[in-house]
Amino acid sequence: MELAFAGELWFWRGPAPWHFVSVPEAECEVIAQVAPLVSYGWGMVPATVRIGRSEWPTALWPKDGGYIVPVKGWVRRAESLDLGDTVELRLELGTI
Repeated sequence: MELAFAGELWFWRGPAPWHFVSVPEAECEVIAQVAPLVSYGWGMVPATVRIGRSEWPTALWPKDGGYIVPVKGWVRRAESLDLGDTVELRLELGTI
């Protein structure tokens, strides 16, 4: 299953700091229907993500009843992304 959406790049300053894009509510509802079939534990949903020309395997993280997409440093550099930028993503669910 493939999804496309846009969201703001934000930073989580936790014990393991990371950058994310939150999945919009409508897409979260679709992911929640597929998640039980593809999740490998802790609610993580495997996906292949594409931003611009960059593509990588990852997993969507559950957060506050929705999902967030981790965005790696090499992707932010390759696509010239900064905090607060609106990012267009394509997800292929269930793949890694």
